[in-house]
Parts: sequence; C-alpha cells; structure tokens
Amino acid sequence: MIKRIKEIYAYRTMIYSLVKRDLKGRYKGSVLGFLWTFINPLFQLLIYTFVFSIVLHSDVKDYYMFLFVALIPWIFFSTSLAGGSTCITGQKNMVQKIYFPREVLPISFVTSQFVNMLLSFIVIFAVMLIARYKFNPLALLCLIPVMLTEYILALGFTFILSAVTVYFQDMQFIMGIITMAWQFLSPIMYSQERVPAEFRAIYMYVNPMAPIIIAYRDILYYGKVPELATLLSALLMGILLFAIGWFTFDKMQRHFVEEM
Repeated sequence: MIKRIKEIYAYRTMIYSLVKRDLKGRYKGSVLGFLWTFINPLFQLLIYTFVFSIVLHSDVKDYYMFLFVALIPWIFFSTSLAGGSTCITGQKNMVQKIYFPREVLPISFVTSQFVNMLLSFIVIFAVMLIARYKFNPLALLCLIPVMLTEYILALGFTFILSAVTVYFQDMQFIMGIITMAWQFLSPIMYSQERVPAEFRAIYMYVNPMAPIIIAYRDILYYGKVPELATLLSALLMGILLFAIGWFTFDKMQRHFVEEM
C-alpha cells in the first residue's frame, strides 16, 4: 500500500494537470467563463430565498441559509459520485494506451469538485457577512476536518463507483436515481430532529452524509462547534468507506483494459 501511495505521489503533476483542465474546461466557450462558479450557487440562493421565505413561509429562521450551508456540500458529494462513476470509462483512450496509476483519475475528478465547492463557499461567507451572521472562529476551524472528511468519503465512494462502472455501465444512470433519493434521506431540507427518535440513531449510522451535513450546519448556521460525537462519527465512516473504496478499486482495476 505504501508503495502504491508513493507511486501516486510521483504522478502528482498529472493530478494537478487534470484538475486544472477540468476546472478550466467546465465553462469553456461561455461568455462569463469561470464566474459561473460563483453565479450558480448565488442563483440557487436567490431561488431558495424566494421559494421558502415568500412562497412556502418556512418557520425556520433564515431558512434559505439553513438550506444553503448544507446544499453546497451536498452538491460536491453528489456530483463526485454521479460524475465520478464515469471518470475511468470517460478516459478510455488514456487508460488503454498510457500507463499510470488508475487511482489518479478518481482522485483528480473528486479534487476538482472539491476545489469548486471551496470557491462556492466564498458566496456563503459573503452572504453571511451581508446578513450579519456572527462568525465563531473556533467553529470555523472545525470546517477543515469536516471538509477533509467529506473529501475522503466522496473519494472512497468514487473509487467504488468508477471501478464498478467499467464492468456495469448502467451504474452511471442508477447513480442519478440514488443521489436524488439520498438527498431527501439526508438532513438537508430538514433538521435531524424531524427524524423520529426511534430511528434517529440508525439514521445517523446508516447515512454517512448525515453527520457531515449536521456538522456544516452547526458551524455555519448555528455558529457553534459541532458535537465531538458528530465529528468522530463522520471521520470514522469517512476513513472506513475510503479504505473499502480503495481496496475495491485496487482489486477491480487489474482488468480495466480488457473490459473496455
């Protein structure tokens, strides 16, 4: 495993180039270009503000912010899974003709989505400043381990999905359905308190995104340090699923070329 990590590290320039290419190519040819990175989340914020503050009259204070601080991390996660499922098959020619650690492709894809999420957080902080939300410096420091945990979790799932899709290409379409259902089963549009008490414990353990979303909301919406149990639960599940994902990918990658 250490040998494999060293090999992937040796290809760090390739990872950087793929991330840069993805970020630059995402809005290639558009008039506003990279500005769409900020316009997209801002436009979503305006829509949610109108729908939930004016149309639906949610009783949650500043519901748009309650939702938004959870939605941006969810978009990163769901995009990593849905798009990452084809990151191997989408680079078919490269995989067949050039040798490199195949892990480079899922790593670079998830990393590019992660960078995009970090840029979207500029919009969140700008809105918080305009709305005069109080920043808790200690809580904000907790964003670093929470973000890294989500990155590890997303990468673990992407390892699995990208490998499975090589053998079963319907997976890329199935993931669209799964991520849609997963969004409604996660505490994004509602708080975890809305989950019946008798199911809450299993809900937190079965859904690895639940503690991560709760941690983001605690930090940004409530301005408090997340509970230690929440952070540990998220971290343990992230590490476990990353290990499972890497092991699965390593076993399945040996026949990628033959299957493609």
